[in-house]
Amino acid sequence: MRKNMREDHHEYLEITYFTPSEFEKAGNVWPIRIGHNIAKSNYHIGPRTTPYYYLIFVLEGQGTFIQNNQTFLLGKGDMFCLFPQVTHEYWTIATDPLHKIFVAFDGKQSLHLLERIGLSPYSPHLSGTATERAISFMWDFIGAVGEGERQASDLTRLHHLYRVFDSLSGIHKPAATPHKRALTWLQMGLAYMQIHYAEGISVERVSEHVGVERTHFTKQFSKTYGVTPMQYLQSLKMNEAKLLLEQTAYTLSEIASSVGYPDLFSFSKAFKKQIGVPPTLYREQNRSN
Repeated sequence: MRKNMREDHHEYLEITYFTPSEFEKAGNVWPIRIGHNIAKSNYHIGPRTTPYYYLIFVLEGQGTFIQNNQTFLLGKGDMFCLFPQVTHEYWTIATDPLHKIFVAFDGKQSLHLLERIGLSPYSPHLSGTATERAISFMWDFIGAVGEGERQASDLTRLHHLYRVFDSLSGIHKPAATPHKRALTWLQMGLAYMQIHYAEGISVERVSEHVGVERTHFTKQFSKTYGVTPMQYLQSLKMNEAKLLLEQTAYTLSEIASSVGYPDLFSFSKAFKKQIGVPPTLYREQNRSN
């Protein structure tokens, strides 16, 4: 066990958090955190959602993973991904605890980057595909940014992140999407919004994605889900904004950009209208210890 691992009630964990630079956020993808853990027998995560993408490799052990109403058995060498704003749940087999290494990241091209290694919201798990080379690069990443090293630059972080993906791209064919073809256009629109809401997408763009005229899309979506597509997009943005205000030290401008608003003024105005208080006051009242 590595010396920097800390213990809590259900795992041993070593993790490093990053605050992305302006250079990183101007790009396509940037890392948020990296780490690894050894599960205890009672390890159980979720059901819950994440505001980021998490790429996870199983180093040892067995468990179960549920996402998008699909269930997967986890084993050594497996690779799986947690997609933002999609409910997930996973746990270990008590007699063979999971040992995982993971990296969380964000950015407008995150989904495309994952598709290049065979992962998608409709196919979030690949069995036996975590190569030794990719895992070695993950350990290199942890070593480069871990405690005791000089502060890693944004270029160092990006270098290590892309090196992991580069080692996996080309090995796997893009994930097949029979589930996507089987989904109704309404479900496809819902899933598209859950993945891309932070990119400033419009209802018109969503309706174009599913191949339906905007007015018809809005009418049927509202009838099926009880809210308009615009209201649903707003709720996705506000839910992530609240999480970021509660759990991070990001500035309000960084949060505005992270949830798809062009500037701080429009974000603050929308947040106060939806939540009832300005984002600064919400953070003061709800900040995690």
